[in-house]
Amino acid sequence: MMNTNEVAFLTNLLQTPKQISIIPHRNPDGDALGSSLALYHVLKKLNHTVKVISPNDFPDFIAWLPSANEVEIFERTPLPCETFLKESDVIFTLDFNALHRTGDVMGSFLSTLSNDFVLIDHHQMPDQYAKITVSDTSFGSTCELLYRFLQQLQLDQFIDKDSATCIYTGIVTDSGSFKFLKTTGDTHRVVANLIDLGVDNPYVHSKLFNTNSYNRLQLLGRALQKLKVLPQHQTAYTSLSQRDLYDFNYQKGDTEGIVNYGLSIKGINFAAIFIENRDEGIVKISFRSEGNFDVNEFARTYFNGGGHINAAGGKSFTSLNDTIAYFEKVLNDINKQ
Repeated sequence: MMNTNEVAFLTNLLQTPKQISIIPHRNPDGDALGSSLALYHVLKKLNHTVKVISPNDFPDFIAWLPSANEVEIFERTPLPCETFLKESDVIFTLDFNALHRTGDVMGSFLSTLSNDFVLIDHHQMPDQYAKITVSDTSFGSTCELLYRFLQQLQLDQFIDKDSATCIYTGIVTDSGSFKFLKTTGDTHRVVANLIDLGVDNPYVHSKLFNTNSYNRLQLLGRALQKLKVLPQHQTAYTSLSQRDLYDFNYQKGDTEGIVNYGLSIKGINFAAIFIENRDEGIVKISFRSEGNFDVNEFARTYFNGGGHINAAGGKSFTSLNDTIAYFEKVLNDINKQ
């Protein structure tokens, strides 16, 4: 966490009303948007002028979060967002630790700013762009880390039902509903405090997991039909082409969680999904693992990505078929070592 000087700097900064920007990563998930909105609610109670500025839009399954309708989308209105960012006394970046994670355009703009940045994140190998870096990979979510950050600043007294709901959502989504390895007793103690503050946990789970569209379920069916198992590598993977996405009227968030189905197969400890995106000219990849197989290192080494030990992402600039062929070649090469 923070040292004494960093706590003193932020305590002094936040004592009087300031203009503050909060940024999640591109394609924000429950942890990114949840932590951003939780901090937004707390800072608003301290009479700061605050905006959450997301690089791009977020999926419907987290659009119900308290004050999500107040989030500014950089891609839609870049000039007003740039003006607010330039004039901000401090910029918080949540759930990412490298400015390029906001996208090429926004990342390039942020790199030109001389404002003070505060980084709060739980991913490995943070870049050195922030005045204050709160980075701890032992936490299963940025939301849980944010809760401890607020405690250290003695601001947890300002967490209400809305901010608690946002923090709870990020913990739920990044912990796989409390089943991932980094879910600790402390995680559950934080969650107990959040529920005591009024979080309606059945409602949150329903909004996150029980709002599938018919088309999303059909898309899941297509992905499961294309699932391939490589028992010699204890690996399963699937893919979705641009045609698959068109066939089922793909909406942002529809592929969330599909990669985890591969891990549900007995004897499989590594799963991947390859999703073609012709608009961006890339294949987006998600990796998941169980046990000691480090998908963060795998993604960094072979697929221009990174993340956590058991959950990471990457991308490829070749065709979908060539990407999958390369993936299988890498597995074969690793197996020979």
